[in-house]
Amino acid sequence: MPTHTSLDAVKIGIVSISDRASSGVYQDQGLPALQSWLERALKNPLTFDARLIPDEQAGISATLIELVDAGCALVLTTGGTGPALRDVTPEATLAVAHKEMPGFGEQMRQISLKFVPTAILSRQVAVIRARCLIINLPGQPKAIAETLEGLKDAAGKSLVSGIFAAVPYCVDLIGGPYIECDDSVCQAFRPKSALRPARA
Repeated sequence: MPTHTSLDAVKIGIVSISDRASSGVYQDQGLPALQSWLERALKNPLTFDARLIPDEQAGISATLIELVDAGCALVLTTGGTGPALRDVTPEATLAVAHKEMPGFGEQMRQISLKFVPTAILSRQVAVIRARCLIINLPGQPKAIAETLEGLKDAAGKSLVSGIFAAVPYCVDLIGGPYIECDDSVCQAFRPKSALRPARA
């Protein structure tokens, strides 16, 4: 079993995008949900850079650029991905992209469709900027966990893979830290050639 200190340190940006939460109308639930899930799912020592911002396209783009420039290997956003007039997170994310990763959004919608037909209204995207993977997640804490983890049966067997299963290998490919998951929460997939040898 590797010791905690032998694992790569990972800096993660978490961004909750909401006009009302950022102005204090109600308490934000997105940031605690993101941080709690990541702390459960990852074995690495983690550092978080958390931001609570309004639905303003220029501000969202600027925040994403800041987090990438600050050394985040992964940035997760929540909120602002629906069809409402103020929902501009996907546009702000695509505006800072070097590469688009459409499979993430496709899989999130497939997972959410198991629960609600309105999942087809969600517009989550994922992109790469420099050596950072940026993913837009749904706005509800329950949906955040479902899309990251996927769906399991009563015995805990995976029925539909969550998107996070592909995140560690994607981060490998763009030159980021080696992310290791707790298999009881999320089983990451890497080809055998990309696996690190087990450490004593």
